[in-house]
Amino acid sequence: MAYSIDLSGRVAFITGASSGLGAQFARTLASAGAAVILASRRVEKLKDLRATIDGEGGDAHVIELDVTDHDAIKSAVAHAETEVGSIDILVNNSGVSTTQRLQDVSPDDFDYIFNTNVKGAFFVAQEVGKRMLARATGAAPGSYTGGRIINVASMAGLRVLPQIGAYCMSKSAVIQMTKAMALEWGRFGINVNAICPGYIDTEINHRHWQTDAGQKLINMLPRKRVGQPQDLDALMVMLCSDQSHFINGAVIAADDGFGV
Repeated sequence: MAYSIDLSGRVAFITGASSGLGAQFARTLASAGAAVILASRRVEKLKDLRATIDGEGGDAHVIELDVTDHDAIKSAVAHAETEVGSIDILVNNSGVSTTQRLQDVSPDDFDYIFNTNVKGAFFVAQEVGKRMLARATGAAPGSYTGGRIINVASMAGLRVLPQIGAYCMSKSAVIQMTKAMALEWGRFGINVNAICPGYIDTEINHRHWQTDAGQKLINMLPRKRVGQPQDLDALMVMLCSDQSHFINGAVIAADDGFGV
């Protein structure tokens, strides 16, 4: 008998959904049956993704969101739950980076990275988490079958890499944030886990892999290859499902062995 995971009836809120891993996560969760809320600043790209998901038989909704704006976070989550229903799954995926030596990082550079990767991720999870907690304790109406929060960190949060020190620091903070949330919220049926992807080929970096620098990096990898966004599909669906009920506070490297 085939083994399958069905997310029908679940509502998933995905930040950074306009491209890259976020877009792939959205399509994957929709194909597993979840209603997906696509959140990002780039609304036109979200609309294109919604059309793709709808064409594949999925259920997608678009919400504009800048995760560095605290009021916008509260408004977006409230609007999502009003329009679609109680959020069962959060994929906390928004992230930015810069490439520079530590001695060249300015206060603006630092804030640019940490405001999105750490502060934004924290307050999105907090807002969704508050609503999950309210339903779990009976303080808010609505059915509650447990919550799932997946923070998208990076193998750079586990292994320091040159030229992206501030980014490494921010993703290490996301990892510790994941463990703290798992510790405090696990008793209420909210499982919080982190995925640490390695190098993944997306539309943002695709051309880089064809350059001399990109080829040099590939040759440094254990199996001399980069991953594809769909390589994380099975892991993401599992963490979003009831089958992950015994997995909480996990930090899972999906990097083809690069961090070993």
